[in-house]
Amino acid sequence: MTGDSLSSNPRMRCVVLGGGGHARVVIDAALASGVIDLCAVLDSDSRRWGTELFGVPVRGGDELLPELVRQGVTGFVVGVGGVGDNRPRKRLFELGLAHGLQPVTVQHPSAICSTRAKVGVGTVLLAGSVVNAGAVLGVNVILNTGAIVEHDCVIGDHVHLATGAKLASTVRIGELAHIGAGATVRQCLSIGEGAVVGAGAVVVDEVAPWTVVAGVPARPLPENPIP
Repeated sequence: MTGDSLSSNPRMRCVVLGGGGHARVVIDAALASGVIDLCAVLDSDSRRWGTELFGVPVRGGDELLPELVRQGVTGFVVGVGGVGDNRPRKRLFELGLAHGLQPVTVQHPSAICSTRAKVGVGTVLLAGSVVNAGAVLGVNVILNTGAIVEHDCVIGDHVHLATGAKLASTVRIGELAHIGAGATVRQCLSIGEGAVVGAGAVVVDEVAPWTVVAGVPARPLPENPIP
């Protein structure tokens, strides 16, 4: 896990990797922040090519990355969300790095992030989210609308905290985990790598890696769907 601050180079020219629904809120937050220049969206779905997302053109697929680099694009943000599987987001993050692009952190103006927290590069803090003092977020994390990370939590790389998810203090979240919409995790617990916490769940015990839990209180599902 790496990363330090929310600062971005003023008006850095950036590409958004992924053009689905989550890309819309990422672009909205980036445009509202006013600190980067979004010049293109790339998406594997050819039906989206030639369209626009809030004025940002969807120019084609990932094969256009070398051309965009030659045109002066220096940064990227991952526009793909994740519902239980954040590995596609990790692959896009690594693709951007492989082309020499700099991952850019996006913070919506209404998001609150303590100056005493650490946020990894490429992370997206969406509207109304909160990161409190002493928290450490890895790279390429999604803190979705209204999600809360309390003090001294540690969140691994490529994690998605969905809309309204809440972490009490000193929670540890492993890389690639997903915390579902409206879920709550009690203080001092650990959620393992790749684990999935279902929407609305209340977690009161440790969650093992690559395990799916759901319910109140959260319990492992009888059949684990994570391959």
